[in-house]
Amino acid sequence: MKLITVFSRLIATGFAIAFTASVMTTAALAEGDGGTPHYPINHPKHVHWSFAGPFGHWDIGQLQRGLKIYTEVCAACHSMDLIAFRNLKDLGYSDEQVKAFAAEYEITDGPNLEGEMFERPGKPSDRFPGPYANSIEAANANNGAAPPDFSLLAKARAPERGFPTFIFDIFVLYAENGSDYIYSLLTGYQDAPEGVEVGEDTYYNPYYIGGKALAMAPPLEVDSVDYDDGTPQTVDQYSKDIAAFMMWAAEPTLVERKSMGFKVMLFLVIMSILIYFTKKSIFMNLKD
Repeated sequence: MKLITVFSRLIATGFAIAFTASVMTTAALAEGDGGTPHYPINHPKHVHWSFAGPFGHWDIGQLQRGLKIYTEVCAACHSMDLIAFRNLKDLGYSDEQVKAFAAEYEITDGPNLEGEMFERPGKPSDRFPGPYANSIEAANANNGAAPPDFSLLAKARAPERGFPTFIFDIFVLYAENGSDYIYSLLTGYQDAPEGVEVGEDTYYNPYYIGGKALAMAPPLEVDSVDYDDGTPQTVDQYSKDIAAFMMWAAEPTLVERKSMGFKVMLFLVIMSILIYFTKKSIFMNLKD
């Protein structure tokens, strides 16, 4: 019986390897023969995130730096419609700081008693205002491509890792593909290799999930954002900070969910042990 089990496992493993190799070979041949290419060209880089794993936690300093990058760089094009100013208390800011931060924004409100819309200072209950009035205006200002909203982007942009890698991800609790992708994209701009043509007003990036080039120019430069805590002001560091901030924006309760999941698993383990000994005690009495 053991020999049959080992043999069946070897067959399953061989099938998985052969299937993966077949898929990769087919994709390569399709691209080489002028077929449909597969993107991204390069797989996202793996980054160690503080929020990774079952005991992950937010790096508050990193999230605050990410907020600074968003407000000074990214907010010029990208909205963040699902995040309210009061959510910033999760980043370690006090109520007074949140109120002062919100008041820096002008919010369109109304209508008033005369039926007209008016501008007022932001309040903690308001959500981050977008840079454009609507998607059409956003597209016209960005070469026909409206910049996506930042709220859920870290969850929405996650390249598939394929079989059998995604199976292993279940056991190692890998769920940072979106933040890895954003970091890789921001640090992956480069000159197109020889023989590769990109469209006008597009920028070659082998980590882009939608093609070989994208319309967004490299948004980050060295020393483009001033850090007050002495953190290096490099493109690599900027990319990590904004990717972590976008992950928080997509799932602010991530750490709480992991904590609750650990408690539930611990409860199930204790409950299973108690049920086992209860069953054992009952059947022992029945035998007597």
